[in-house]
Amino acid sequence: MAESTVLELKKVTKRFGDVVAVDGLNIPSINKGEFVTFLGPSGCGKTTLLRMIGGFYYPTSGSVIMYGEEINNIPPEKRKTSMVFQNYALFPHMSVFGNIAYGLKVRKLPKEEIQQKVRRILTLVKMEGLENRKPIELSGGQQQRVALARCIVIEPEIILLDEPLSNLDASLRIMMRAEIRKIQQSLHLTVIFVTHDQEEAMSMSDRIVVMNEGKIEQIGTPTDIYEKPATLFVAGFIGFINLIKGRVESIQSDNVVVSTGVGELINNNKNINGLSIGDGVTIIVRPESVTFGKKLSKKEKNCLRGSIINYTYIGSVVRYTIDVDGLDSPFILDVPNPEGRGIFQSGENVDISLPGKFHFIKD
Repeated sequence: MAESTVLELKKVTKRFGDVVAVDGLNIPSINKGEFVTFLGPSGCGKTTLLRMIGGFYYPTSGSVIMYGEEINNIPPEKRKTSMVFQNYALFPHMSVFGNIAYGLKVRKLPKEEIQQKVRRILTLVKMEGLENRKPIELSGGQQQRVALARCIVIEPEIILLDEPLSNLDASLRIMMRAEIRKIQQSLHLTVIFVTHDQEEAMSMSDRIVVMNEGKIEQIGTPTDIYEKPATLFVAGFIGFINLIKGRVESIQSDNVVVSTGVGELINNNKNINGLSIGDGVTIIVRPESVTFGKKLSKKEKNCLRGSIINYTYIGSVVRYTIDVDGLDSPFILDVPNPEGRGIFQSGENVDISLPGKFHFIKD
């Protein structure tokens, strides 16, 4: 195990009767100071996995390992972890100070040390001056800060966050993302975060673990997950995508030619991912990665013709839905700066030029 590795998961499985919530998951390492997000749809097993790390569930089989030692049967209060729940779970009868100090009192720290630690963390989470208020007197964002402070103040090895932003309104969620990330980086905290929100995961994480039906689909940086999805599930779960089915026609030193329903598409990517001539592939094209116009140059490669079905104005971009002959479903395309570029109308014919390098997944 690498010296910086805090946590490992080996073939971790959790069953509830006949239901397999988590199915033989392996995560080789979560490192000191790393922000790792478990991302996936509801029911994929991400919260169950988090609770096994925290000791609230014990694995049916497999191993949860911290600093090289299995901790499967150690109860939550004896683990070097601390958890922020979705509903914050603050004590309603206690003040802000009392809530934050609770874990330190349980550990029987001296009163003066408790005072110092709580004052310091209040400043860190920007709650100084509010220490005498009760949770009911706080906004949602303030309650979230108190829950985070209570978690951090006991100085755990791993902080576990179970969708802590889900109860906040959209603008406050964006602000709290930045605040949590800033605190995590400044204190070099190891954080495992659970969410179903792709934007949340992409904006906060060092690495993302994408889960589906109790299994891991892909582990990678936000850039890898978005630009090089390993499976069609990952590609479709992270943002909008266009799929073009095809077959590898030829492989040359500097490009791959794929035969599709819209003609031959040339990929100038030398990384062919073990492809062979004749292999079926699915080309992944993000809506924002294409060139778009009324009449593109005839020299443009990978050029498609289509007719606009409709568009949606989203302020900074216009999202077009375009009918392209040879594709099974409409092509989605995002164009920035609609005020400067103007907006094309339904029924207009347009050209779409795909990027010279695109990602594909072997069927």
